[in-house]
Amino acid sequence: MIFRAATADPADVDRALAYPADGPVAALTAEKVREELAGNQFRPEWTWFAEDADGEVLARALWWGRADSERPIALDCLQVRSSVADPAAVAAGLLAAGHAAFGNLPVYNISLPCGWRDEPELAAAVAWRREAAYGAGLTREIERLRYEWTPAAGTTEPTGRLVFRDGTDEEFLDAFVRLSAGSLDLHTQTELQSMDAEQLAREDVEFYLDCPGERSWWRLAHLPDGTLAGMAIPSATPYHRNVGYLGVVPEQRGQGLIDEILGEITRFHASEGAERVTATTDSVNAPMAAAFDRAGYQVSEIRLVMEAPTA
Repeated sequence: MIFRAATADPADVDRALAYPADGPVAALTAEKVREELAGNQFRPEWTWFAEDADGEVLARALWWGRADSERPIALDCLQVRSSVADPAAVAAGLLAAGHAAFGNLPVYNISLPCGWRDEPELAAAVAWRREAAYGAGLTREIERLRYEWTPAAGTTEPTGRLVFRDGTDEEFLDAFVRLSAGSLDLHTQTELQSMDAEQLAREDVEFYLDCPGERSWWRLAHLPDGTLAGMAIPSATPYHRNVGYLGVVPEQRGQGLIDEILGEITRFHASEGAERVTATTDSVNAPMAAAFDRAGYQVSEIRLVMEAPTA
């Protein structure tokens, strides 16, 4: 078995585009792959093949990054031909080869429909992908709910329970620190096992500054007497407006204020003419999922996130 990256040769790129989208796990279309290549979010060196001795492509992996990324951020598409007897082994070898070349272990996102576990063929296709990810070092699994809001869902009116204002970088940093305490977000919980809250807050600030959204969109949420209640960070992906980050400080939780903060983010994006606003939360974060449900967001897909464990 030969594992290799695509070259810049148009014929090699065409092979990546022509790979058949077989199997029950949805694959990216040739048009979508071409679009991502044009945007420098897919690249030939991030597009990998597993070939047999005759040069037949038996598997394809497509890693994604931002247009200015030095290394890929996520594996977006992994396929192995149905004729392969042990797809998990081939896929694990392909991922390991890519990881070695990149010098990092990008996360692997598997996008699935709701109720995928009830479909035997789909569940089997996920099983070998999960086995391959584990074999390549991605042994931590998170299930996330991907939500979407569209204008048809409408927006809520402000109730006056909270006042939203801009803040300084230090105020936002302090808010990130306070919001991390008792967070139900699995990423936050895991990161706090290896770093303190201030270090994580600085990384979170840098992450959202690096997103396509604008820093001027960020808002602190206060009670009318000036007490900090939480934070709203509307953001964006390369494709859609995004909820970004939101939360309520521990001492104000349990009063329904998360609805006020989510409502502020949704109204902001709607006022800017957004036709779609995306959001994600861990499936175990029931309070956040319930807030999205109340705000008219709909679950559009389940995303299994396979990643390397923290040190």
